[in-house]
Amino acid sequence: MLLLALTIAIGLRWFLPSYQRRWQITLFFFLFPPLLLLMTVISVVCMGYRGQMLGYNSSLISYFSAIIWLGFAIFCLIKLSYQTWQTHRDFSSYPLKKITAQKARVLAVDFPYSARVGFWKSELIVTQGLLNLLDQEHLQAVLAHEQAHQEYHDTFWFFWLGWLRSMSSWLPNSENLWSELVFLRELRADKYASGQVDYLLLAESLLLVAEKVNQVAEISFSDSCCVALNDHSLNNRLLERIDALVESENPELPRFNYQVWLLLSLSLAPFLLLPLHS
Repeated sequence: MLLLALTIAIGLRWFLPSYQRRWQITLFFFLFPPLLLLMTVISVVCMGYRGQMLGYNSSLISYFSAIIWLGFAIFCLIKLSYQTWQTHRDFSSYPLKKITAQKARVLAVDFPYSARVGFWKSELIVTQGLLNLLDQEHLQAVLAHEQAHQEYHDTFWFFWLGWLRSMSSWLPNSENLWSELVFLRELRADKYASGQVDYLLLAESLLLVAEKVNQVAEISFSDSCCVALNDHSLNNRLLERIDALVESENPELPRFNYQVWLLLSLSLAPFLLLPLHS
């Protein structure tokens, strides 16, 4: 069971399709392999190391391998949860100010930065460098982008995606798929913001921030609970975001729908084998 799940997980990640830009496809190839491995490991642990399956005796080696892998997954979850709590605690010490119509924690640093930080109900973080850089209209466009992250609860969902990433980073194409998901997340937030403010203002804001970033030292925050306007991993895809904004007809971004849920439910297949163990 463990070898079969491992073969399927690596095989799916190894033979990625070229059209991975689509939201559903990217999510499936990112989620299914680690979920299949996790469900298989839990199934093997539930079966134990005594008994037989299909005429074969249970193995202590596979059982303890599953225990070790499950322990590693739990450790990754605890570590990520602690980092999230620590980051939120650190940011809560900064002053809370009203920026346009939203309340935000303001950091006294020159690096232009804005992000949502937290879990389900995230807080807005902006730096003094961003406030100094942008006028009222451009700042409003940036805040509309950040509001999109709250509407979609991106900090919550990307916490769990980040957990799967941390425990399966050794699988092929893990970082490529993660970068694609982050990029699609920002495209979705850009599209939401363009419905609230002039899309040209947001495009200009992205350019202004990118230009300023090259002149000052960058600050780094944990991506375990931060979703940022100018994520450092997206620097080389800035033009793609701007092109998507200035197109006369922005394409509808695919959403996570029931078909993906149906495909992902196949990761529960290992539990169907539990009755065969005796």
